[in-house]
Amino acid sequence: MTDLTKQYLETVKKRNPGEAEFHQCVEEILVSLEPVLAKYPEYVETGVMDRLLEPDRQIMFRVPWVDDAGKQHVNRGFRVQFNDALGPYKGGLRFHPSVYIGIVKFLGFEQIFKNSLTTLPIGGGKGGSDFDPRGKSDNEIMRFCQSFMTELYKYIDADTDVPAGDMGVGGREIGYLFGQYKRLTGKWEGVLTGKGVGWGGSLARTEATGFGIVYFCENMLKANGTSLKGKTVAVSGFGNVSWGTVIKCNDLGAKVVTISGPDGYIYDEAGVTGEKVDYMLELRASGNDVVAPYADKFAGAKFFKGEKPWGTKVDVVIPCATQNEIQLDDAKKIVANGVKFVNEGANMPTTLEAMKYMLDNGVIMGPSKAANAGGVAVSALEMSQNSMRLEWSFEEVDAKLEGIMKSIFDACDSASKEFGMPGNYIAGANIAGFLKVAKAMLAQGAV
Repeated sequence: MTDLTKQYLETVKKRNPGEAEFHQCVEEILVSLEPVLAKYPEYVETGVMDRLLEPDRQIMFRVPWVDDAGKQHVNRGFRVQFNDALGPYKGGLRFHPSVYIGIVKFLGFEQIFKNSLTTLPIGGGKGGSDFDPRGKSDNEIMRFCQSFMTELYKYIDADTDVPAGDMGVGGREIGYLFGQYKRLTGKWEGVLTGKGVGWGGSLARTEATGFGIVYFCENMLKANGTSLKGKTVAVSGFGNVSWGTVIKCNDLGAKVVTISGPDGYIYDEAGVTGEKVDYMLELRASGNDVVAPYADKFAGAKFFKGEKPWGTKVDVVIPCATQNEIQLDDAKKIVANGVKFVNEGANMPTTLEAMKYMLDNGVIMGPSKAANAGGVAVSALEMSQNSMRLEWSFEEVDAKLEGIMKSIFDACDSASKEFGMPGNYIAGANIAGFLKVAKAMLAQGAV
């Protein structure tokens, strides 16, 4: 790490104490950008880097709501509008007990680069609440969403900031949020993405993140002389992202043998196919947040309580659950099993130590900000459809998504080669995403 990089990181830590996830994200990106800043000192001299590391604004607010028993509760709501050099702020809302300002800033900072890579005109932002939707009734979730939007609506619109869903925020929550936005503003506009098909939503949006992950993975494997066809794959998680990933892996001839939840992981040697894929949706819809019932339902499947699937011997690993799920011990198991490819599906699922260990041992990695950009890419396509008052077919959207994911991979590959790190797609993604944003910021002046 250069003195300049250390200086930037120290400033970030001083200004944002106790925000470990944000610090980790910034460190990873800064290290990748060292050769870029050496080649283009104007990004340092003009303060582009200083401005990039500081959000445009950080919004935190109280969210009061009443449960079905009449008891009052208070949660915290967040929206970090990080950078709009390329377009309106764009990024999801996460409802989960772990959410605090550091998580939201890490996700928002990552979103700047991810959105830049999509080639679409969208900036970076993120938001959410420490509200836990698990175990809540539909009416409780509706009341919470209405209270949340009663404050958030002041800061968003179709040309300023367009939130979407994330962990804990699916079609139901987006519907309640959108309804309250309309009620408060009297406007029907594309202010939220992930809406239902028939009232502004895009076909293929539900599948987009998972499909995009696999499209990126296939491009990465082809660039390294192979393909997903015939490969065994370990996937973590069992929600929407994992579900889409499993479907597209099957379409391309791979066999997914694991899924996981907070309770442990499933190993299914026969592969997660057919009705098993549909059952993933039933597990998620149950609200119990467990995968153990899969092993009870399907003969031959095994459940490993309290464990992660990274000790499984496979060809490709795709973590789709949450941040930092692959730690150093997990990375050592992955390397020991001879895994050659790790393609990140979740946001920042690998710790810095684990990432370094795998790269040092020849594992080829697809970074999350590139690999999982398909979701936000199709969200941007939803924005376009809303603006034009039209609807594209599933096939049209999927074809656009596949093309976007190839462009993203090509940008990562090209940047990694240009700066002397061929095959390091993590550095390539950071560099390619940064250069587009930095050029726009330089052109727009000190704002």
